[in-house]
Amino acid sequence: MNSQVILLLDQIEAELKALQLWSPNPPDAAALQSTLPFCYDTMPLQQWLQYVLLPRMRALVEGGLPLPGQISICPIAEEAFKPVDSAKLALINRIGDLDELLSGQRQQQSPRD
Repeated sequence: MNSQVILLLDQIEAELKALQLWSPNPPDAAALQSTLPFCYDTMPLQQWLQYVLLPRMRALVEGGLPLPGQISICPIAEEAFKPVDSAKLALINRIGDLDELLSGQRQQQSPRD
């Protein structure tokens, strides 16, 4: 499963870059201290993906640590990336794939590619 997780993380990163949502500048330290889910009060979702989710998930895999057994990021991605076009749908679907892989079931109802 670890290789599948890394592949999906790489695909999410590639989709963020293709959509020009990849930020060259990290959020400030205060933004990363948010206690709300997805740090939605201090940064856009694409920054949370880039600076929180991707590095933490990669660190878990590389460290041989247990992966989360239940995640649900896709519903907020569907909301955050509105209006959804075909390019954004690819990103949302990769996030949904990660949700499904780690949770063992589909977490969202949107059309899949």
